[in-house]
Amino acid sequence: MKFRLIALLLFVSCTHQVWAQQSMLTELSPEYLEKLIASAKKNYPRVGVFEAKEKIGEAAIKQSKLSYFEILSFSYLLNPSQISTVNPNMFNSYQFGFFVNIGSILQKPAKIKQVKYELEAVQAEKLTYERSLETEVRNRYYAYVQSLTLLKIKTSALMDAQSALNDVRYKFEKGELPLSNYNNALNMVSDQLQVKVTAETNMMISKNNLEEMVGQTLESIQ
Repeated sequence: MKFRLIALLLFVSCTHQVWAQQSMLTELSPEYLEKLIASAKKNYPRVGVFEAKEKIGEAAIKQSKLSYFEILSFSYLLNPSQISTVNPNMFNSYQFGFFVNIGSILQKPAKIKQVKYELEAVQAEKLTYERSLETEVRNRYYAYVQSLTLLKIKTSALMDAQSALNDVRYKFEKGELPLSNYNNALNMVSDQLQVKVTAETNMMISKNNLEEMVGQTLESIQ
């Protein structure tokens, strides 16, 4: 009888493993995963750093283009020796001049290109990081779904073990089974309960890891 009980529990366990292999993919949601990735790109702090660097680079390009006016300078000279005879208090001799910094003209295009290259480097770095971020979100999402699926399996296995325990207890109380069978069923339930607690812990850890990446609770993402 003991052998039959153990064989039954092993069969149930194997059945749940096969079910898990088939259900893992059905638990995945590509649409929900895309929402998680979008949330991570919006909320993860390091993404904001790259966006700030982009804005700084764009502002630097505008500033470099406007600085062309710095190449030109204007000046005027007042000549007090020529005084109006009609109104001696009015000076009527001014000399104006425009000056061009040739060195700045030659250097300005290269400086603007440099600023543009720096912005392109930031944008490329941001793109690389976003791809890495997408991969990390996917990995954490898969880990979360796996832990959630395993928790369902362990919960179902515990329920089966408890059902078997109830059956063994009934037969033991009627004197149809020895105490050893009843103890074995109790130990099986205890083992399954410990496995379930471990699965719950792993699920909560994987959920926390995923929420840390997306920047909000999974329940708030619909």
